[in-house]
Amino acid sequence: MDLYAIEATGLGIRYRRYREKVVTLKDAALGLFRRNKFEEFWALRGLDLRVRKGDSLGVIGPNGSGKSTLLKAIAGVLPPSEGSLRCQGRIAPMIELGAGFNDELTGRENIFLNGAIMGLSRKQIDERVERMIEFAEIGDFIDVPLRNYSSGMKARLGFAVTSDVDADILLLDEVFSVGDEAFKQKSAARMEAFFRSHRTVITVTHSLETVQRLCNRAIYLRAGRIVAEGEPAMVVERYRADVRGARPAAATST
Repeated sequence: MDLYAIEATGLGIRYRRYREKVVTLKDAALGLFRRNKFEEFWALRGLDLRVRKGDSLGVIGPNGSGKSTLLKAIAGVLPPSEGSLRCQGRIAPMIELGAGFNDELTGRENIFLNGAIMGLSRKQIDERVERMIEFAEIGDFIDVPLRNYSSGMKARLGFAVTSDVDADILLLDEVFSVGDEAFKQKSAARMEAFFRSHRTVITVTHSLETVQRLCNRAIYLRAGRIVAEGEPAMVVERYRADVRGARPAAATST
């Protein structure tokens, strides 16, 4: 039986950064007849990673190191520019909660739409829909078009749907602060239950304490490459040492 839920070999994700800004229709038309000037930017490069089934992997590193890009690649949003990436099982990405919702559909209709996108059958969604609605605390708004929701309501509904699909691989990107204080506690309890389950969890967070408390493995990304991997306490200490070394020395008074 295959031990790995995720296998990346030489994975690279490349973006294009255009140097010329198109601000008018004329600029866009002229761009059809001349070469647009851009720079290639590798958000990830040469990344080798194997995540065992049931692992809880914490991904840490400074802003711009490629953490969220890695999650989006695993979720299938960004195809590899080079190398290979293989994932086994149903994936539930909690990256941008509610990002796949349609504002013209009601909350209930969006539950069925997103559940289907994540691989649930109509019967499976029927069995979960009332539980999702109750968890999201949307109330009578559940049958109102999403354009009338606040951003917090959309996020709560997105969390309720994505966290209730029985996924094999959960992708978490700083989702520990959804909603008000009461909802934060409820969502945090569900998150911790995920980490105690036998599902594979990949979490991107700036909370180093969370990684040490909940994860059994960690990787430290910098400039799109893994610079440390292994036991969370060791990886966190390496990151902290780098942060300390990058800080300018404090000024001393004479």
